[in-house]
Amino acid sequence: MLLSAIITIVLALIFYSWGVWGEKLKGRLTKKFLILFWIGLFFDTTGTTLMSMISEHPQPFHKITGLLAIFLMLIHALWGSVVFIKNNETWIKNFHKFSLFVWLMWLIPFLSGMIFGASAN
Repeated sequence: MLLSAIITIVLALIFYSWGVWGEKLKGRLTKKFLILFWIGLFFDTTGTTLMSMISEHPQPFHKITGLLAIFLMLIHALWGSVVFIKNNETWIKNFHKFSLFVWLMWLIPFLSGMIFGASAN
């Protein structure tokens, strides 16, 4: 189960980063990037669930920041969906600012998971 958890968390990193940085480089939110946000959220939630099933003593910092990151990713994907559906050009062009913020917040538990996981062995 550990290998599955690691793979899904890495897939979350790939898809979420692709969506966030693709949007930033293109300068606008598109359907493709929105789909990548949702895929990243799916893999992160799946990986986090698997990790929580095998972790006997999760680090409080990692647990709190991980839950916060999933919540922020959900808000991000939902708000991105609203922005895309409303088709407000200003919102579409400026959404990347929120995306980068959420991505940076998501990196905290991603990196702390690697650090705490490596130090547990």
